[in-house]
Amino acid sequence: MSAASQHGPKNNAVHERPHVETRKTMSSEIATHLLNEVARLRPLIADNSGRAEEERKLADPVYDAMADAGLFKMLAPKARGGYEMHPVEVMQVWEAVARIDASAAWNLVMNQAIAAFAGWLPEEGARELYRDGPPTVAGALNPPAAAVRADGGWRITGRCPFGSGCHNAQWLAMPAMEMDGDGPKLDPETGQPRPFGVFFPRKEATILDTWHTVGMRGTGSADYEVRDLFVPDHRVAPVAPLTNPASGFEGPLFRIWPWTAILGETIVSVGIAAAAVDAGVEVCRAKTPAYNATPLREQQLAQHQMGKAKARVEAARDTVHRAAEVAYGDVETSGGLLSRDAKIRLQVAVCFAAEASAEAVRLVNDSVGTSSIRIGQPFERHFRDVHVLMQHASK
Repeated sequence: MSAASQHGPKNNAVHERPHVETRKTMSSEIATHLLNEVARLRPLIADNSGRAEEERKLADPVYDAMADAGLFKMLAPKARGGYEMHPVEVMQVWEAVARIDASAAWNLVMNQAIAAFAGWLPEEGARELYRDGPPTVAGALNPPAAAVRADGGWRITGRCPFGSGCHNAQWLAMPAMEMDGDGPKLDPETGQPRPFGVFFPRKEATILDTWHTVGMRGTGSADYEVRDLFVPDHRVAPVAPLTNPASGFEGPLFRIWPWTAILGETIVSVGIAAAAVDAGVEVCRAKTPAYNATPLREQQLAQHQMGKAKARVEAARDTVHRAAEVAYGDVETSGGLLSRDAKIRLQVAVCFAAEASAEAVRLVNDSVGTSSIRIGQPFERHFRDVHVLMQHASK
């Protein structure tokens, strides 16, 4: 069976878009254009899905094609060549990609969401990263590297795990803390360390072969490390609320960061579950189980389980979309940062959606029987991928 057929019927790329009210904005036209681009790229993404699993990183042609199609511009400021789209519309595009290949969608989420952290940089640093348009950036927020003050910057030594897309991203980011002997230097006012993030070109790090997992294998989420790397001050960003953004990063999209990344992580789970439901429906239409004269499509239990799976996907999607709408409106109206209530609602939404998506996949597997355990069918990969995402720190 071809890689394309492993991921369901080809016409499912965007045939079932999230049920949200159409936004009467220019970015709605952009979202439609990008969804059409995803549909155009579907054969390429699907055909390279198996290769990504085998090589444990996204295939270069897929990453490059998504970049050429503008898919990495969705969270970038308009003033710096991006689309600066509403997060619900961004999630629609991410889900469309996740329905084809979860690893491709994960790289698409992470490498533009982390790039948005450039808004915390001094103006010179943001200008450098966005010099040729919106960059792609891989990175993680823990553990911090050791930082030693140097003339005009810092010497950084450390290792960063879970660097999704680090083989393809143009830049890497890493958390760091100034050291005082063997421990972090403490702020005399708070008694706590003052963490910060550093940005550096991918070629300045060593990527380690550490990504050996049950699922989400194609994300290339390997460790990378640097030793005594000099990072200038203009590529150093505080880990703190956004109070003095670089130009172009003043809008609400950047004041809800890092929730844009966390919403993206969750909508990948929703896309996996939606693809599993689509594939399950196709099996139920055609399959008559062994030792049984009644087709699955006519069995009440299969209908009940598939209906519950479909409902879980719809509920997961609607919940994260609504939470994103509320959070975006919160900061858009207030002109400030996210409220405590909005943060709580977002966290509850992403946890619920991840769990509901995993449950939907299990319900599909229960419905299709032994089809769920066969290599060459899409179900075993959906099961592995959605449960690996359940282990992510944000859930």
